[in-house]
Amino acid sequence: MKRLLCLLALMPALLWGRPLRVVSHTVGTDDLLLAVADPGQIAALSHLSRDPKFSVHAKENQRFPVIRDSEAESILRYKPDLVLVTNYSRPEVVELLKRSGIKLMLFDRFESLEDAYANLRRLGQTMGHPERAEAIIQQTRTRVAELERRLAGVKPRRVMSAAVYPFVAGADTTFHDICLHAGAINVAAEAGLRGHQPIPTEQVLRWNPEVLVGPKDEEKDLASILRQTPPYKYLPALKYGNLILIPGALLASTTHTRVDAYEWMARALHPERFR
Repeated sequence: MKRLLCLLALMPALLWGRPLRVVSHTVGTDDLLLAVADPGQIAALSHLSRDPKFSVHAKENQRFPVIRDSEAESILRYKPDLVLVTNYSRPEVVELLKRSGIKLMLFDRFESLEDAYANLRRLGQTMGHPERAEAIIQQTRTRVAELERRLAGVKPRRVMSAAVYPFVAGADTTFHDICLHAGAINVAAEAGLRGHQPIPTEQVLRWNPEVLVGPKDEEKDLASILRQTPPYKYLPALKYGNLILIPGALLASTTHTRVDAYEWMARALHPERFR
């Protein structure tokens, strides 16, 4: 009888082609999977899913298995019938998974919130729960609309991304998307840069951003590091303490969770609109 009940429970998924064992390869696909899947459909999350530096759901993810590392062998041991990968997953790992015959779902657009919505809808449909994706999209849109209302007519602040790595975020990046929703002008995008580019030191001095925005890290004092690093150390923004720190997991979010970063940056840049 117990075996029969288990089979009956699985019948809808078997009949409709819903995946029963899904492994997520990246933190971004973790967020998508958690949003639309039944817990029983999640075979394992990415190896970074429990690290708060990378995942906004690190604590909640403790209840799910995780792959040991990003290698194909770590994924295959969970015997998945679907693996979620991205265009920044290592090519050799993706190739090995393809050779194994396992179905892969590739996600390769993350720059805007509309991309995030499309990814949610696609996975929600695949998992058999499109209504869950639509509910999250509606909730996110409501928050974005409220943020737009608060920031209506505000004078944008000129900002630039800052980190320990010698790169700056231009247009077509998640950082630029955050700026667009937080009452900010991304000076790198304004100067014509696209994607993540090596820092053009002399140009940065001419850009002279009002505010620097970087990842919050409990183990690293970013302000102290930047004060020793050109070109940041020459910028008035740093001299006067105009540095906004946002949790790194939010700042790098490729999914709908980035709305938290919108609100975080907006509050820091325009506190008068949130009193």
